Amino acid sequence: MIIGIAGGTGSGKTTVANKIRSKVINKHSVVMIQQDYYYKDHSDIHVIEREKINYDHPDSIDIDLLVKHIKILNGGKAVDIPLYDFKTHTRMGKVKHTNPADITIVEGILIFVKREIRDLFDFKIFVDTPDDIRFIRRIQRDINERNRTVNSVINQYINTVRPMHLEFVEPSKQFADIIIPEGGYNKNAIDVISSSVFHILGKR
Repeated sequence: MIIGIAGGTGSGKTTVANKIRSKVINKHSVVMIQQDYYYKDHSDIHVIEREKINYDHPDSIDIDLLVKHIKILNGGKAVDIPLYDFKTHTRMGKVKHTNPADITIVEGILIFVKREIRDLFDFKIFVDTPDDIRFIRRIQRDINERNRTVNSVINQYINTVRPMHLEFVEPSKQFADIIIPEGGYNKNAIDVISSSVFHILGKR
């Protein structure tokens, strides 16, 4: 079974994925994949040019590799997922060896935008969180984990993150099977989703 979890930056997608995993892990194996691993490698251009790239546009993602890996895992074989360095905007030259599981959870802001990815999911979840909360989380994450300055985060949010959210991420909500307000803190929604997962797997 393949579950897709989409939503804006800082919406709580990873939290939702972890909550679902904790609910089903006693009965089913789970592997989790983040869209963030699949940003295209830009080691061939200068770092200044890398910083000008719009990383919130679907074209920034290596769609072909992501689709390939999802299909391989679903076919019962392992994959080597490339590790990405957000500080340098390049692949690290290292991989994360990932074994197949009963349930593959894929999460990312753009995974419902392209049909070739969207159609792979048996269950599609959109995490819907207020813009101000997402923005605060984005600032905290990028400063603490990606060595960014407050000004650089704000500028990126205004110039690319917000416009791309409105153009691509928000409209992709229409493809979700279920929309979760407040993300992983919505216990009732997590319970409903977990029950649905058990039901779907029970029919196979």
